[in-house]
Amino acid sequence: QVHLVESGGGLVQPGGSLRLSCVGSEFGDSTMGWFRQAPGKQRDLLALITEGGTTHYSDAAKARFTISRDNYKNNKNILYLQMDSLRPDDTAVYYCNQRTYDTRGRLLEYWGQGTQVTVSA
Repeated sequence: QVHLVESGGGLVQPGGSLRLSCVGSEFGDSTMGWFRQAPGKQRDLLALITEGGTTHYSDAAKARFTISRDNYKNNKNILYLQMDSLRPDDTAVYYCNQRTYDTRGRLLEYWGQGTQVTVSA
């Protein structure tokens, strides 16, 4: 059973940095991603990373955020999101996402519980 747990959120001043982590039970060949949801808004994609390390960023994340993953390194599967030059409009709940396919080709998608990031002076 897939289980994702995010950490690393918190309160940071504008211009500061945070690194989010997501520990997973098993990444395998999944594509992993980070999303965020601000109050009253939809959940938006920030970044994706494939098993092989190919990355994709939304316009909101380009140049400031970096996604990376450790596939079963030291017996742990960890997804990271390094966030720099944070702005108040980056305030949101950040979610880890895992996408894979079952043996019948059906998309399976899993979410963590989210971690709050607040950017404020």
